Amino acid sequence: MPDLSQRHTFGIHSQCRELHEFCSVPQLLALYTSAAPCYVMGEGSNTIFTDDYDGVVLVNKITGVEVSQSGDGVRLKVGAGENWHTLVAFTVEQGWGGLENLALIPGSVGAAPIQNIGAYGLEAGERIAQVDVVDVSNGELFSLSQSECEFGYRDSIFKRPRAQHWVVTHVHFWLPANSKPITAYAELAALDNPGPVAIFNKVIEVRQQKLPDPAVLGNAGSFFKNPTISGEHYHALQAICPTIPGFKVSDEEVKVPAAWLIDQAGFKGVCKDGVCCYQHQPLVLVNQHKATGKALLALAREIQSKVKERFGVQLAAEVRLIGKQGRVTL
Repeated sequence: MPDLSQRHTFGIHSQCRELHEFCSVPQLLALYTSAAPCYVMGEGSNTIFTDDYDGVVLVNKITGVEVSQSGDGVRLKVGAGENWHTLVAFTVEQGWGGLENLALIPGSVGAAPIQNIGAYGLEAGERIAQVDVVDVSNGELFSLSQSECEFGYRDSIFKRPRAQHWVVTHVHFWLPANSKPITAYAELAALDNPGPVAIFNKVIEVRQQKLPDPAVLGNAGSFFKNPTISGEHYHALQAICPTIPGFKVSDEEVKVPAAWLIDQAGFKGVCKDGVCCYQHQPLVLVNQHKATGKALLALAREIQSKVKERFGVQLAAEVRLIGKQGRVTL
C-alpha cells in the first residue's frame, strides 16, 4: 500500500489503497473512481491523515501560469498544482502588488480558494476573480466568479456538501495596479517603505520566527480556526479576563484569537504521546516524535474540551482530518 507520510506535512505514518498524480482534467477523470472512497489533494499542508485511508488518493499536479497585463492591472490564470509561495514570489519579482501579505503560506494554489487562506490583513478571496472547476461525478467543466465562491473566514462554497465532487483546476487572480499596501498589523506598520518587496520579506521573517518549518517539525499550520463569538459573550469574558484580545467583525460579533484561549487553558508547550502544542505558537500542533493520529485527535479534543469548559467557546478545526473512510470531525 502506498505510503502517505510524505504526502502530508504533519507526517503521520499512514497508507492508502492507491495513490496517483494527475496533470490534466482528462487524466483526473480517467483516474477517479466512484467504486471506492476517493480523496483529491494538493501538497498536504492542510490535510492530516489520522489513519490508513481505505481509498484512492489523487494528487493535483496541474501546473502553468498565464499572464494578461493591462493598464488597470494584471490577470493571472494559475494551475491548481502550482506551489502557492512560488506564485507569490513570482508576482513580487515582477513588481506586481497584491499577494505579498500571503507569502510563505505552505500548500498549493488550488487550496487557496477552498480554504480562503489569509494572513496579515488579506484573504486570498479578495484577489481571486474566478475559479475553474471540474465535477468528477459527471465530467462537467464550469467556472465560478468571486461572489459565487461564497468566500468567508477560512471558508468557501468548496466546503459545502454540493461541492463534494468538485475539483479546482485553475485559479484566476486579479491584481489591480492601484492596490494599496495592507499594513494593519504592527510588524508591517513599522516598515519605512511598505512596498510589495518590503512586505513580502517582512512577512517571511515574522512567519519564520513564529511558525515551525514543516520540513523540520511536522505540522499543518494553524490547527484551529479563530472563533467568532457574540459581543455579549465577549464582554462577559472581559469581566473575568480583562486582557482577552478581540477583534470586532460586526456590530454583533467579535473574533477571539484561538492561540490566546489555548495558552490560557494551559496547553502552550504541552506534549503528549509525540504530539505537542507548539511552544512559540499554541495554535499549531506539531509532530514532535513519531506521533499517531490517535494521539493527535486526543490532544486536539482535550484542548477543545478545556477551552469550552473555561471560556464557553467551541474551537473548530481549520485542518482537514482524514481517517479510514474519509473526513473526521472533532
